[in-house]
Amino acid sequence: MAAYSTILQGASKVYVVDRIPERLSKVKEIGAIPIDFSKSDPVKQILEHNGTEVDRGVDAVGYQASGSKDHSKEEPNAVLTALINVVRPTGGLGIPGLYVPSDPGAADEQSKAGNLVLPFGRFFEKGLSMGTGQCNVKKYNRYLRDLIIAGRAKPGMIVSHEIGIEEAPSAYEKFDKRLEGYTKVIIHPNK
Repeated sequence: MAAYSTILQGASKVYVVDRIPERLSKVKEIGAIPIDFSKSDPVKQILEHNGTEVDRGVDAVGYQASGSKDHSKEEPNAVLTALINVVRPTGGLGIPGLYVPSDPGAADEQSKAGNLVLPFGRFFEKGLSMGTGQCNVKKYNRYLRDLIIAGRAKPGMIVSHEIGIEEAPSAYEKFDKRLEGYTKVIIHPNK
């Protein structure tokens, strides 16, 4: 949705980094450029494709990100580090991805305490700006509703499954494990 929103706002190029084939396929459908981080370093791929750094970057993943080397292991700083490296000097980072004050199941002691190791010197040197926190949904819901009514926005295209409430636990587990093409799920309580 972050990529789709940037396209709706008029971004000329939008790159989406992922490794799930169904999501990468959806990226193409919305007119964005898919980058499969399981194939090689996503920063390098974007720089080669774009010819230079990008203006802005969005971390829509958060602390549960994984690195390009081992997808089964959380690497909470992977996305933020990549963004610092791929966004141009004086560019901006938007971080709606979820980060928590502590994560007992984290891969390392720093992350367990909610502390991320980042290339802050590089962030500072490039003069990057950063905005964080959850999206203020109430600020945008009427605007987005009107885009949908006008036919300019069609967010339903990202829905992969519609299920009944009794299927929710199984669907959540499959979504969490990135199984069977789960991208977004709509739960119908009376289905």
